[in-house]
Amino acid sequence: MFQKPSPNKEFGVFLPVANGGWIISETSPPLNDLWAQNRAAAIAADEVGMDFVMSMGKWRGFGGTTNHWGSSLESVTMMAGIAEATKNVKIWATVHPLLQNPAVTAKMISTLDHISGGRAGLNIVAGAYRAEFDQMGMWDDSLDHDARYALTEEWTAVVKRLWKEESVDHEGRFFTMRDCQSSPQPLSRPRPQLICAGQSDRGFQFSVREADICFIGGRTAEERRDNSLRAKKVASDLGKSIKTYAMCTIVHGETDAKAEAMVEHYKTGVDMGAILEMLRSWGVPADKLDVVAKQQGAFMTHTAVGSPATCAEQVQEFVEFAQLDGLMLIFPNYVEGLQMFGAEILPGLRSAFA
Repeated sequence: MFQKPSPNKEFGVFLPVANGGWIISETSPPLNDLWAQNRAAAIAADEVGMDFVMSMGKWRGFGGTTNHWGSSLESVTMMAGIAEATKNVKIWATVHPLLQNPAVTAKMISTLDHISGGRAGLNIVAGAYRAEFDQMGMWDDSLDHDARYALTEEWTAVVKRLWKEESVDHEGRFFTMRDCQSSPQPLSRPRPQLICAGQSDRGFQFSVREADICFIGGRTAEERRDNSLRAKKVASDLGKSIKTYAMCTIVHGETDAKAEAMVEHYKTGVDMGAILEMLRSWGVPADKLDVVAKQQGAFMTHTAVGSPATCAEQVQEFVEFAQLDGLMLIFPNYVEGLQMFGAEILPGLRSAFA
């Protein structure tokens, strides 16, 4: 069974499973050749020594001039292919409990774990954007926000039991299992890692209680630090530990000026139509859409911009200030960005956080 010692800080990659990636712009490098680009990015991440690759689950895009995220690969099946193409990097796939029975998911992730030799992880997305699920008749109006998390808690409990018990009997509010069996169980011990990114109070409680890794957000450095510390405090109160990770887009150039010019170029092509639809799907009130859209702009995450040396300083400062345990990276050009990161930034980060 594959076992890799965990470094003090982990650095991974958010794969571009849907077109456009995480820059909503007509002028950013195209990310439309989905399987080829994801495979190449994962191989590059593996070769330069990154710790994990993760793919989201996405079922409907946001329109606009770029049809942003309108074309996407399914996460678990894609990651099975990624597992075969890589050797060391951890493979984290995404599942929506509203769409997949827990016994089906337990079997899927166990299969991924066997294909990868014990490298699989499960990213649980409890929340949902109505349009994605309504289009397939899977939106349940009787479930409010908190009820969706109640469902996800029960779902997660069943998955965890199926990964360690020979037979599961369960009679719950949302699921029923009768002598339910799921063999073979995962290779990973004690089980595949669980990842979640709930941001609401209810989602935050679920993430900290049930997952091993909690992705935190925030519009400012202070908000991200506060959310990271909050997660660790809640976990401590529950008698457990939690790792906090965040996302960061890296735009690098030979010089700071060239990198900043690239950022401005991407901003000129911002697809405001897609951004407005994305924010609308997230529940931003209509009277605030324009203001929030302008605040967000083309970039969906925090950015590190500059020469490799400048980006290295910014990444280290970002991790230290927010007291993070890991960072999931995004690049305009994944292979080029990963090769630069592996050669010029990652070694220094390993030393700094040793």
